[in-house]
Amino acid sequence: MRNLFFYGTLCYRPLLDLVLEGAAHSARPANLADHAVYWAKDQIFPMIRPEAGAHAAGMLVTGLTEKAIARLDHYEGGFAYQLATMQVESNDGRHDAEVYFPEEGLWSPGVPWSLEDWAAEWGEITLVAAEEVISYMGRLSVKEVADRFQMIRLRAASKVRARATPSPADLRSSWGPDRVQVAHRSRPYTNYFALEEEDLSFPRFDGAMSPLVNRAAFVGGDAVTVLPYDPKRDAVLVVEQFRIGPYMRGDLHPWVLEPIAGRIDPGEGPEETARREAVEEANLTIGDLEHVGNYYPTPGAVTEYLYSYVALCDLPEDAAGLGGMLGEAEDIRSHVISFERLMELVRTGEADNAPLLLSAYWLMQNRDRLRGPS
Repeated sequence: MRNLFFYGTLCYRPLLDLVLEGAAHSARPANLADHAVYWAKDQIFPMIRPEAGAHAAGMLVTGLTEKAIARLDHYEGGFAYQLATMQVESNDGRHDAEVYFPEEGLWSPGVPWSLEDWAAEWGEITLVAAEEVISYMGRLSVKEVADRFQMIRLRAASKVRARATPSPADLRSSWGPDRVQVAHRSRPYTNYFALEEEDLSFPRFDGAMSPLVNRAAFVGGDAVTVLPYDPKRDAVLVVEQFRIGPYMRGDLHPWVLEPIAGRIDPGEGPEETARREAVEEANLTIGDLEHVGNYYPTPGAVTEYLYSYVALCDLPEDAAGLGGMLGEAEDIRSHVISFERLMELVRTGEADNAPLLLSAYWLMQNRDRLRGPS
């Protein structure tokens, strides 16, 4: 049996209970003398460091089994933490306990750590992400989990956003996911996307339950698309890049014309993502955002949910050029074209992806309003 002292995110009791699988019944407040806890600079988690006279507040859990330690090592092990034995103090005396210390020099301290502030913004996302991380025990190494964690957290943020987004049900059924009966679920593939598979039964419109069926979906993150429009010049900017979907389908032209687009990072809102992606993909600063719509492009197989906008901006001819994030292997060419040229691309089928088509049709309906009096 072993004792551990937690000072950061694992002091969030729902997360601790999940990772320890209910083995945290002995948890109680404690502190580690001559240490202090800070936000790791530019990160969303804390770090602990020696500091004379300070007291790091946290949680002591005693009597942990090797099974519980294995779950902890799987959850924390890929993130450059190492266990060291220290003496901590709780209301029932002093205890030797192991503490996760970050790798020396990896991060620098920011402002003092606040569990309450972290939990308000990141608690629910982290809890959903932890469920996926724990599911990989025995299947993926801690390094493989760490390599995938950015996408794990992005998927978790999308699930949290879906739960929090009001969704009207005036015409469609108001049934919720609680009406679906799941007999088995698995995740046979995970990397940039995850493939999740379930054997399930759902309520039919005739009142009966469906037979048990097998369904699978590609699980990704929510994303934003933004079509820049200059109402004075009556011009738009579209980007062109190689796309794996058309290539894998066998399309003769896998370089695709699209609006600017990108994943919504955890902690971002859709409009913030739109502005960031405009800079990253087209070196473009955009103005007011006009909301086109929110939608599932392929609800029969993909969880991706899109937030589409038309952005008002200035588009001189030299706004076109090359862009993209080299660190993400993006190679993007932008084109500034007239609205009439855009609609010609729609008519010929050269504009052949849903966000560009929807944004073009929305712009066709709203163009006169955006241009103002002639």
